Amino acid sequence: QVQLAESGGGLVQAGGSLRLSCAATATIFGVNAMGWYRQAPGKQRELVATITTGSRTNYADSVKGRFTISRVNGKNTVYLQMNSLKPEDTAVYYCNLKGLLQNNYDYWGQGTQVTVSS
Repeated sequence: QVQLAESGGGLVQAGGSLRLSCAATATIFGVNAMGWYRQAPGKQRELVATITTGSRTNYADSVKGRFTISRVNGKNTVYLQMNSLKPEDTAVYYCNLKGLLQNNYDYWGQGTQVTVSS
């Protein structure tokens, strides 16, 4: 069973930066996408950014130009660099690992809180 270990959340003032990290605890096989989703109180979980094993990225419009996702395939680790943070970025951020093509798996981390004060 693969587990995803997240770190890097916290409290920051508007305009500040945070870096989230997520590491899979086991070797991952096959084409996949690692990414981050977030859920604010009273709202549905939404995509923030994803990156495939081939380094193809996808971002929510609300974070384009401010957030950067990257990964180290050999370490099964994904990072999310968040700059110019806004109060509306406040949410629990969840790491996700999903198999693509014929690879059928879908794992979630437990979430890390990001709070941006105005």
